[in-house]
Amino acid sequence: QVQLVESGGGLVQAGGSLRLSCQFSGRTFNDYVMGWFRQAPGKEREFVARISRSGACTYYTDSVKGRFTISRDSAKNTVYVQMNSLTPEDTAVYYCAASLEYGDLTTPGRYDYWGQGTQVTVSS
Repeated sequence: QVQLVESGGGLVQAGGSLRLSCQFSGRTFNDYVMGWFRQAPGKEREFVARISRSGACTYYTDSVKGRFTISRDSAKNTVYVQMNSLTPEDTAVYYCAASLEYGDLTTPGRYDYWGQGTQVTVSS
């Protein structure tokens, strides 16, 4: 069973930065595509970014391109998302997810395991 534990959330002013971390355990980390999703109050969970098993390929939703960077460290079994130039629209609970599937992995249903989420609040 895979366990995912996010950390790094908090309160930041607009224009600031945060780095979220997600610790993976329970299975072989490199077998999984890793993704970040977020969910704001009253909204559906939305895709933010994903990274391939090797770390060579990344993909972002348009609203975070150029501001967020996803990365993974196989030695630490950890995936990160560096978030810069944050705006109040980035306020949400951020979730880490792991998938064994291939192809278009931008929908929550394609992911097998989820973390508990970490709150990110950006003040104006």
